Amino acid sequence: MNHRRSNIEIIADMLRVGRKGVGKTEIMYSVNMSYSQLQKYLEFLLSHGLIDKVKTGNPVITYHVTYKGARLLESIDNIRLMLGFGDGDEVIDLDSGSAGDIAHELVEVSTT
Repeated sequence: MNHRRSNIEIIADMLRVGRKGVGKTEIMYSVNMSYSQLQKYLEFLLSHGLIDKVKTGNPVITYHVTYKGARLLESIDNIRLMLGFGDGDEVIDLDSGSAGDIAHELVEVSTT
């Protein structure tokens, strides 16, 4: 079956990959997208505050999910679970710590 992913599925996949901070190449290969698609989606995610661009060296740049991005991913995964899509393994519960840990790590990264 040839299944085209929706924009929301692509965004969710990118947010999942960006939990620990990744570069463009890792996002592109992990999410299975072209470079032009990657550029379009990164611009969207950055402009909406869902990911942050962090310079970790010269010229190394990584992308990290923001707290807002983690909240969006939680919502997307919960909707997928409620609709019966997927097995729910991807669901993040902010109260249990997954997304909260991401936000905490982001604070630690930004203060170091």
